[in-house]
Amino acid sequence: MTTRSLASTPTRPPSSAVGLIALLLITVAQICSGAYYGKLIGKLSEFHHGVSGEVYAVDARTLFIKDFTYDGEGPAAFFYAGSSKGPGINGFRVRDEHGTTNVLKRYRKKDITLTLPDGKTLNNIKWFSVWCDEFSVNFGDVRIPRGFDYPKPQKLKALSGIHGVSSDPVVVVDAQTLLIPNFSYDGEAPDAKFWVGAGPNPSPQGIRVPDENGKEQPLRRYNHKTIVLTLPGDLTVHQLGHFGVWCEAFTVDFGHVQIPHGLNVPPSLKMLGVSPQSKLNCEVLEDSLAFEVRWAVAGDSIVVQLVAKLDAGQYMSFGLSADTETSTMVGGDVTVAWVDKQTLQGYAVDYFLDAKSQCSGRRGNCPDRRIQENTDSVRLLNAAMVNGYSIVTYQRPLKASDELDRPIFTNRSQAIIWAIGPLNERQEVSFHSHYLKTDRFIEFGRPPAWNCPMPDQEQAPSEDDEAGNKNQQPTTKRPHRMPATPAPAPTTDAWEIPAIECNEPDDGVFYAQMGPTGGKHGYSAITGHVGWGISWYINGLLIPVINVVRGRTYNFVIEAGSDADIPARYHPFYITDDPIGGYQHKTAEEKAKVKIFAGVNRQRGKVIPTGVGRFCFWAPDQNLNADDFATFGGYQRTLTLECDPGTPGVVQWTPDENTPDTVYYQCFSHRYLGWKINVLDSCNVTETSAAASEKHEVYAKPGGDRGQDLEYGASIVPSKITSDRH
Repeated sequence: MTTRSLASTPTRPPSSAVGLIALLLITVAQICSGAYYGKLIGKLSEFHHGVSGEVYAVDARTLFIKDFTYDGEGPAAFFYAGSSKGPGINGFRVRDEHGTTNVLKRYRKKDITLTLPDGKTLNNIKWFSVWCDEFSVNFGDVRIPRGFDYPKPQKLKALSGIHGVSSDPVVVVDAQTLLIPNFSYDGEAPDAKFWVGAGPNPSPQGIRVPDENGKEQPLRRYNHKTIVLTLPGDLTVHQLGHFGVWCEAFTVDFGHVQIPHGLNVPPSLKMLGVSPQSKLNCEVLEDSLAFEVRWAVAGDSIVVQLVAKLDAGQYMSFGLSADTETSTMVGGDVTVAWVDKQTLQGYAVDYFLDAKSQCSGRRGNCPDRRIQENTDSVRLLNAAMVNGYSIVTYQRPLKASDELDRPIFTNRSQAIIWAIGPLNERQEVSFHSHYLKTDRFIEFGRPPAWNCPMPDQEQAPSEDDEAGNKNQQPTTKRPHRMPATPAPAPTTDAWEIPAIECNEPDDGVFYAQMGPTGGKHGYSAITGHVGWGISWYINGLLIPVINVVRGRTYNFVIEAGSDADIPARYHPFYITDDPIGGYQHKTAEEKAKVKIFAGVNRQRGKVIPTGVGRFCFWAPDQNLNADDFATFGGYQRTLTLECDPGTPGVVQWTPDENTPDTVYYQCFSHRYLGWKINVLDSCNVTETSAAASEKHEVYAKPGGDRGQDLEYGASIVPSKITSDRH
């Protein structure tokens, strides 16, 4: 077993650093609306006996008092409320947190929940008080504003989508509970889940929501059923932008509703019983220096913690590229942070990177305040040295505070930049010895994900370690969520789909449309895994293998949708070496591993699909079952091509000597819809092709005479099918 030098690879901060992480959690909880108790009415006036606390409206009849304090020395104090102009004996008693009206005892910063008597709501009281009956003295009170809008359940829009997804308007019962009345779903998709996430639309970065039975299994069939869902963990609706049904393995939106920001809904009971904490995100920026960025969005600001193994006199910087699609230093907005190892004083300074040089006058890499007064938008919250690690925590607004700042987005990813280097004699940045050399993106508004090693979590040593490798570097575990993949399917009894040979069609034109997967004999049996209901049809054939020749130009006429706002009818065509597809939803690391040969344009580092056109679909006869057909030819003759108005798109492609022998035609926005393209050096029709021709193939116009009613007849092309009948 090899060992690594302790000097060459730094360890992660051990248990003593956990306190700094906890401090960041507490800081964020104080800043962030995640510490949600309802709607604040106000603070109790502090008249007598140390009464204090913050009073929140949980709902129409429930009050939550945060940090309630009372010395217990009053002779006969009770909770009171009333509708008169001010506290008095004409009010009524409110039961304490135990449901009794006993004389109040001593409280010291205690969180308590109280319920108004039956028939009383915040609509018909004007004040709440700690009142002494014996002497008619108000120890402290809070006034209820006229027309006070207390938290209440809020209705969203109704679910509506594919696979029969529908419901009545979704109700946000409280910050962690959703009611879906009259919910329906056909149960036919292989991997549908209830799904939430930041931003207005679903994506693979979302979070699974357990069903009404607490399970995360693929959803079964629902028929007009009313269900109640609970958000997992400490997740609340205030962190979300949407809720819906999402097919995880195939990245398909079956239907969703948006969740407005700042819903005035009650907190959940769980939130009132346990002091909430925000969860953190973490990403490794440079593994060899243990350079990490941790963050949490806190209302209109963000709290960031930078951690790195720095030498004396070094700084670490992190921030936003001027270009949201490319990591570019010049024009960037960064925070430069360090801890003085002598004084242990921490620093976090707002910088604008005007040029690739040290700050001189107002040009170069300068602190914002050197360029323009009152422009430092960064606030240092905490700094510490832990076992040689510099840990700096700071806060900055999400929006740009001035012309030297860049905004932080919470609804999409954006390019970031970072660097580490020495400070100069003015305690400003000098040249950077380590810096980001590729494009790197972070989605700051994503659901919390800790993609860093966990402090003080070591693997148990093996016998070899204990016997001789005492100096071996401790290893850490990174949490890893495996991507969802389709369930395997048997490949027996697959329809024999004739391949498109290298000498056909004569004009090199292929028509790419969408159609059904063909039941147990179709897509699943051909590919070996289940489909989600649709797949590519090329020249009327279900995912045929296409044979092409290097040096010849091919044109793919695309009729698979052009409106990205309707995901179920938007399937941009592209050609890639990736057998999965769905480039749009891949991570930056996954995108770096695949090549695209046709169907996209690249603009300022952003990949834009071009294989779009009107939507056409080979619609099946709903009275027939695909499983009952022995051949694809028999099934194909029952399909009807239905097209939306509009025009097709075209993707032109010339494979060359650098094109791999096998590539794939895929959908840019969904996974597992396409199949293989064989790239040949020359076109020699094989014996297999000759044998296939002995099946008495005929050319037919799929869809029958109904095809003549289509607005754009050119998309109905002669398709090669066999004369076998089912």
